Amino acid sequence: MKTNSYVMSCPVGCAAPLETTAYALPEGPLRRCSGCGQLLSAVGEKRYWETMESFNAPDFNQPPAHEMERRRSVANRRLHTIARLLGKAPAASRLVDIGCSRGQFVGFAGEAGFQAEGVEPAPDIAAAARDLGLNVRSGLLEHRHYPDASFDAASLFEVVEHLREPLPLLKECRRILKPGGVLLISTGNAASWTVAAMGARWDYFHIEKDGGHISFFNPESMAVMAKNAGFQVERIETARVKFHEKGDVASVTYRLGKVAAELLNVPARLAGRGHDMLAYLRRA
Repeated sequence: MKTNSYVMSCPVGCAAPLETTAYALPEGPLRRCSGCGQLLSAVGEKRYWETMESFNAPDFNQPPAHEMERRRSVANRRLHTIARLLGKAPAASRLVDIGCSRGQFVGFAGEAGFQAEGVEPAPDIAAAARDLGLNVRSGLLEHRHYPDASFDAASLFEVVEHLREPLPLLKECRRILKPGGVLLISTGNAASWTVAAMGARWDYFHIEKDGGHISFFNPESMAVMAKNAGFQVERIETARVKFHEKGDVASVTYRLGKVAAELLNVPARLAGRGHDMLAYLRRA
């Protein structure tokens, strides 16, 4: 194991030792928790923070119109599930999106009737969200000092894979949620058919391509983290499969792989083996 790795132990509260895997990356092989299967980057702290700077870049997270419509559709499905789990109308529910970037989900939630706000650590991006009229606060969640039981729902979209120690954040989410409140987490699934097929070729593992990615979950490790933070798992969904990254293979091979992956999307979802993972947790 590299002694200068930024992450040195399983971050979900599992006490099992780490083992080296065959997933070879430029910074060193991924390591796996022998208890829950969590995969961990070997990247050093300096390089980690360098890649995190991309999240405050002026052009960060400004998708074209068609992508915004896709995101709105995805958000509406998630918001519908949150409302169903809470058992009350969106207008009666207060929601906070943590690590909200430019506040797109905050805006979608507001359109759906939720009392929505966001917290974003990248100062320039948080300011850009406020310029759009969104209720987005700068800084880390723990620095906002919300009162206990302030929210009915909270969301962490593509956040936990960036954290060396995610448990303190989840415990803070539990504190600010009302009893029975819902926490929604999205991240990659390291136990997916995509990883089985692509291994270290999966872009999600590469910190040069996905800044700050150091910790890779699976449904089991997600459940361990939830339990250790005081949540119970309501449901875990996964979606999508792929065999190649675009540009890594000949166009014909890529197209054939894409067709095969589309045929496996439904089986992967049913088997919990898609590479996009969505966990609905409830404050226990």
